[in-house]
Amino acid sequence: MQTEKNVNIPERWASVLLGSALATYGLKSRSRGGFALSALGGVLAWRGATGHCMIYQALGISTNGEQRQGEQVSVPYGKGIRVEKAVTINASPESLYAFWRNFENLPRFMCNLEAVECHDSLRSHWVAAGPAGMSVDWEAEIINDIPNELIGWRSIDGSKVDNAGSVHFNALPDGRGTEVKVVLRYDPPAGLLGAAVSKLFGEDPAMQVQEDLRRLKMLVETGEIATTEGQPSGRKIA
Repeated sequence: MQTEKNVNIPERWASVLLGSALATYGLKSRSRGGFALSALGGVLAWRGATGHCMIYQALGISTNGEQRQGEQVSVPYGKGIRVEKAVTINASPESLYAFWRNFENLPRFMCNLEAVECHDSLRSHWVAAGPAGMSVDWEAEIINDIPNELIGWRSIDGSKVDNAGSVHFNALPDGRGTEVKVVLRYDPPAGLLGAAVSKLFGEDPAMQVQEDLRRLKMLVETGEIATTEGQPSGRKIA
């Protein structure tokens, strides 16, 4: 299972160097205490190699500044719900990036997202459907943008819903299309607003994201989305 990186680069190097030294010294001593030092060194070396610290995870700490500038800025590390899903689409990273980069396209395949209005190249207003006809909305901003590779966004301070996400476009070899990977993290509030957020992401958030990606695949590859009754729905991509 892939672990999240919650240790910064200098700490990782220090862990590898110290861990290697302890492991070497412990093995050379050939004593019970030496074996304990060797085991500790192995843990430190693993911490440095993977960038993941189990103690940090338990305490909800992250020193990985790169990650905090990405998907987790508006949701504290270790809090909320995290979802990661991917789909392979028969299209180029360039076309998929261009389609997603216009956030106003997202409601075309995200079932419970009603509308996204882009204020400018970075900020946008999102509206999602909630229970009993209510809606929930929030402001978001793009915080990471690598053309044809990555888009990262987060809700801004003071929004009703703390959430962050990123989408990655990875070209597959031999012209087999593009892997589109979505990573979402959100912290649902309590009460009616929480119920609205739950409806947005579904009872099973991972399944909801996977379904939205399936709809994106159909929209891009066929120009329309088939409903459960088998009838096409949605506008074709220009």
